[in-house]
Order: sequence, then structure tokens, then C-alpha cells
Amino acid sequence: MTKLLFTLAALLALATPTAAQDRLKVVATFSILGDLVRNVGGERIALTTLVGSDADAHTYQPKPSDARAVAAAQAMVSNGLGFEGWATRLANAAPLKGRHIVASAGVTPIEAAGQGHGHGAGDPHCWQDVACTRRYVANIAAGLTAVDVPHMTHYLALAELYDKQLAELDAWIKAEIAKVATEKRKVISGHEAFRYFARAYGVQFLAPRGYNTQNEPSAKDVAALIRQVREQNIKALFVENMTNPGLVEQIARDSGGVVGGKLYSDALSRPDGPAATYDAMMRHNVAALVAGMMKN
Repeated sequence: MTKLLFTLAALLALATPTAAQDRLKVVATFSILGDLVRNVGGERIALTTLVGSDADAHTYQPKPSDARAVAAAQAMVSNGLGFEGWATRLANAAPLKGRHIVASAGVTPIEAAGQGHGHGAGDPHCWQDVACTRRYVANIAAGLTAVDVPHMTHYLALAELYDKQLAELDAWIKAEIAKVATEKRKVISGHEAFRYFARAYGVQFLAPRGYNTQNEPSAKDVAALIRQVREQNIKALFVENMTNPGLVEQIARDSGGVVGGKLYSDALSRPDGPAATYDAMMRHNVAALVAGMMKN
């Protein structure tokens, strides 16, 4: 793809505005995916996002309106890897007649077997590594192109532009994390949603819960984590926007730590919040993490 291709697609979009009834009907399962799809689809799509901002896709219960949206959709984008266990059931029940695009296809998942996470064989939170998110974008572009071939240049051009933005974001994150001494890169979060971030950017995350927010840790596990926080003098403790903060607050009280703020792991913030887009979410999280880890 070239700059000429993007320019051509942009000019075509300006010359022939898309009527609402002509737009591709696309469903995204949760808010982070919704933002990625919006960046690739642009004005060519009419997007419905099922699990909105600050909401937990782990525990979501689909509504009748969701079934209607899926049944009418020409494409449905889900994360895969068992993240939204309800999504496949919803697609079968609706039923989905359009294309099912699995955003994580081709990503090598981090092994999660034996952790009691309820997600299957792999950790599904791939988007916490921007390199994986770039694969998501390529998969979304390929899926939309397959459904709407006449407008393929539009999707491919926007995907190319967004991929460049993501590459810049990835480089920025690495530079910011590098400001923190290696021995200080330790964080407590609400549940294990950051293993891809940990692998990509060299930060150790400890969490009382597993990958699924429905799983409650035992008192023994919490006590062991509190001892570890004390022994390693970890000050960077964070709650997540879509989980109950009580457990992290308890660990902070019992370990002498301080809750350093809110991280956005599985959902974006509301439009007027600090993490209304994927790019904003990652930048907000990194700024908070760096500030917290500097205190360790």
C-alpha cells in the first residue's frame, strides 16, 4: 500500500458521501475492539458495540437488542481466545448470517492452562501488547475487505494509516518504560490482564485474581500476595475501571501501600474520560504505571 492509495481512498470518500443505508453493518463485542474497528471502517460502516465503556465483558449478559444487531450484521468482530464466552453462543442463536471476524487470529497466545481463568488454553488479553493489536487491525481490515470488496481501498488505506499510528505508540511505550529502573518495574493490578504488556515492555504484574474477573482468590492467596508486596516494597498498586476496587484497596491497607490510580484493562473509559480510545488508554496506563513504579 502507498500514500497514493490512501489519497485516492480519501478523495473517493469525499466525492461520494456514504448514505446511512449503504454503510456496512458491523458489530464489535466490546469497547476496545469497537475503537479498532472504527479506525479501520471509518464512515463506511455503521458500528454497534455490545459491551460499552467501563463495562466488564467477562460477566456480560447479552440483551435481546444485541441478538437483533447480530442477526442484522454483515460482519461481527470478536476477540476470540474465549474472552467473550457468550459471543459464539449469541452468534449461533441470533443467528449471525454475516462474516465472523476473529481479531486475535494468528496471534500466538500466552499459555494460560491451569490458572483457573475460564478462558481456554490461552490468555486472551492480547491487545495489551501493541504489536498484537497491529495484527488485530490487519485481521479486521482483511475481514471488512472480504465482506465489502468494492470499498477495499478505503479499508486498506485507513488500516495502513492506523498501523503507522500504532507503531509510533509502541515505540513511545518502550521509551517511557525505559525511564524506570528494571528492579522497580513491579505493579499490583486487579486481575491478570497485563501479561502481554509485561512480556512486551518488561514490567512484572502481580494480581490477586486470575484472568477472569468472576474468579475470587482465596484468603491464602491474598495473604501471600500481601507478604510479597511488603517484602519487595511495591508501592505501585492500581485498580481497574471495570473491576471492584475493594480487593486491591484491602491489599494496599494491609501492606502499607497506596492505590496509585485507575488502569484501563478490558474496557475503554466514557468519551469524556482519559481512555476513550485505544491509543488514549495505552498512553494513560503507561503514564500511571511509570509514575507508580518510580515510587517502588
